[in-house]
Amino acid sequence: MMSVASTTPPDHRAILRTIAAIPRGRVASYGEIAQRAGLPRRARLVGRVLGLYPELDLPWQRVLRADGRIAFPAGSRGYREQRNRLIDEGVQVTRGRVDLQRFGWQRNLDAEIWGAPVTARRRVAHTT
Repeated sequence: MMSVASTTPPDHRAILRTIAAIPRGRVASYGEIAQRAGLPRRARLVGRVLGLYPELDLPWQRVLRADGRIAFPAGSRGYREQRNRLIDEGVQVTRGRVDLQRFGWQRNLDAEIWGAPVTARRRVAHTT
């Protein structure tokens, strides 16, 4: 469990707790973290907080951009490390992007279990 000093601002503590709670094999966007921490529209603060506490053992690799992309520049050391950590957790990364419908914290479980939703089918009358 992470340990945060009592002098850490409350909004930072909320963000750190939220990041620590992302389940293994799942990802969340900076904006989703802010929302869950009670700080809507503070996605940039989430990124800043991640950089302020490198000594904490946080699952930082599970935090992505709103479109599922890794925020580090492609090919950089940070990009490669985040990609490898996600893959080690069973998250599929394709060209630097994760499918949030499949691997997101608020993923669509019905679609994951049963496949894509079936659109309304037209009934066809059968005559014999």
